[in-house]
Amino acid sequence: MQMSSLIGLVVRFVVSALVLMLVSFLLPGFALLTFGQALIAAVVIAVIGFIVEALFGKRVSPQNRGIVGFITAAIVIYVSQFIVPGMNITILGSLLAAVVIGVIDLFVPTELR
Repeated sequence: MQMSSLIGLVVRFVVSALVLMLVSFLLPGFALLTFGQALIAAVVIAVIGFIVEALFGKRVSPQNRGIVGFITAAIVIYVSQFIVPGMNITILGSLLAAVVIGVIDLFVPTELR
């Protein structure tokens, strides 16, 4: 892996963590406590999204802008709470987070999955 692609990967995860922290601050039903937890959550969400995409194909990718992608993103965010210590999210919180992250992703692509 080249140094520039490694730096790009780190930047993406840091931006994703910051987005998660913003979302957890703004939304009810979504609790992340620290930057470290948000960074772990960003990695977990990316890995789960990658697995979902590998199993079911690109059309269910959280990157997909359609309703299936939105629902997939909400499910991926919800499931990540069972892996990330200190992360607590309701179903409504995950749906709202998927909307907010989708809107933020329009302006600042984070590759959050």
